[in-house]
Amino acid sequence: MQANRRHFFNAQAAPAAAESAPAGRSAHWHVSDLDFSRIDRQAVERNEDLFFLLVSASFIETGSDTYAANLAEHYAAYPEISAWLKDHWEAEELQHGQALRVYVEAVWPRFPWQQAYDSFFGEYSKLCTVEELYPDQRLEMVARCVVETGTTAYYHTLRELSDEPVLTELLGHIRNDEVSHYKHFLKYFKELQQEAPVGRARIAGALYGRLKELRESDSDVALRHVWAHKGDYFAGGTTRFEDMAQRIYELVSRRLPADLAVRMLLKPMLLPPRVEELVRTPIFRLATRVMSY
Repeated sequence: MQANRRHFFNAQAAPAAAESAPAGRSAHWHVSDLDFSRIDRQAVERNEDLFFLLVSASFIETGSDTYAANLAEHYAAYPEISAWLKDHWEAEELQHGQALRVYVEAVWPRFPWQQAYDSFFGEYSKLCTVEELYPDQRLEMVARCVVETGTTAYYHTLRELSDEPVLTELLGHIRNDEVSHYKHFLKYFKELQQEAPVGRARIAGALYGRLKELRESDSDVALRHVWAHKGDYFAGGTTRFEDMAQRIYELVSRRLPADLAVRMLLKPMLLPPRVEELVRTPIFRLATRVMSY
């Protein structure tokens, strides 16, 4: 995922959320709203896949402030955008990391979260550079839409995999935040596009470029550091990191809802409805081929 929080796609309920969630900011949830004492540990503690998915997600979200700072600087000429990135987007991403860490430490208390995170961040922080961003702020907003589409779908996937009520509630909150973030990035892209339009060919290039990078995920970095510090957790499970990672990727990609991805990915193209209908099928096929493992 590099410094872009790129994740995988999945969802069935997410299409409605992505198109109906309000763009404005309403009363926001907080970590203290969740009663972690109610966690049904027996429902989740033996789930090796969720262990790796949740811990790696907690690392990436916790490290988001470095990337958020670069993004806010990138949009310094646009005070509204920069302020939203610093005051809302970054704060919400960090809260995701905090809540996921609390959950992980409640379910797998012997996992050395801080030590593993420090190891992860030593590698991850080198990827969080301004050079990773598109120099054209309009195209970077297009890339943001791709990333937030991925994270929306990713957390919806995790929520569907959960049989534990507190985790299901938490993942629902995070998924809804990611929907809101997508809507904000799309809104800001449209505003920048009205100010100084960029051609659809360049928009399509940015969409496709970032879509391909979904295959080169920050999750790869995070998973390696979770694996290196897992200790005796799931000692009787997979013995090779490569096998575990492949299983995780296949688990998520099997639920790939390319129809949802295409609807969200096409929005920055600002196509007339009839044209969008014509290109949806070939884009569907392309998205499926690019994002499938």
